[in-house]
Amino acid sequence: MSPLTAPHLAGFAAILSDLDGVLVDSGDSIERTWTTWSLANGVDPAWVLANSHGVPSREVIARALPGISPDELRVQTATVEQLDIEAPAAAFPGALELLRGVPDGRLAIVTSCGARLAPARLEVAGLPRPRVLVDSDHVEHGKPSPEPYLKGASGLGVDPTRCVVLEDAPAGIEAGRAAGATVWAIATTHAPEQLTAADRVWPDLAAAVAELLSPAAAGDRAG
Repeated sequence: MSPLTAPHLAGFAAILSDLDGVLVDSGDSIERTWTTWSLANGVDPAWVLANSHGVPSREVIARALPGISPDELRVQTATVEQLDIEAPAAAFPGALELLRGVPDGRLAIVTSCGARLAPARLEVAGLPRPRVLVDSDHVEHGKPSPEPYLKGASGLGVDPTRCVVLEDAPAGIEAGRAAGATVWAIATTHAPEQLTAADRVWPDLAAAVAELLSPAAAGDRAG
């Protein structure tokens, strides 16, 4: 890709993108999964759905079932993950263009999905897997902790303060800001007024991608 046609990524050195709700439209699948699990375990589905966006499954389950043993937590997490793997998902407009249009080494996916679910979600949605993919099984603390986004930036060899985070959920926005990154919210799963902690709110992914993939410009922060 020549310097004249390379995307300038809005001046950022790299993109750290969430998966569900940003690249992949899996909202209906996630709702079915958590509703099925909640009813099977005597938990209020409404509470689970309100507290699961952008948070690793193991942390949602631990909060929903206080006192659960570590062994049972692993079993329940695997159950939720398997339900999710079997569910359909589709790429949002702009997702394929983003993953194909950003030069290798300048984009990482940072997701609350587990190590089995994340690549399966990408495959079902027909999206390529980037070199750096941070899943919830490879961090000690999931979102809203900054750890996942710090690990994503580290995997790319980029200072997180030079990255833009793409997120759809308040927990992810909090994680991105705590990591020191600029955060762009995508209003797919939450209303814009719920995303005001982000630096910028976009109506959909396609609009944000159009800005990120516009031709290279002078003064690019990526250097």
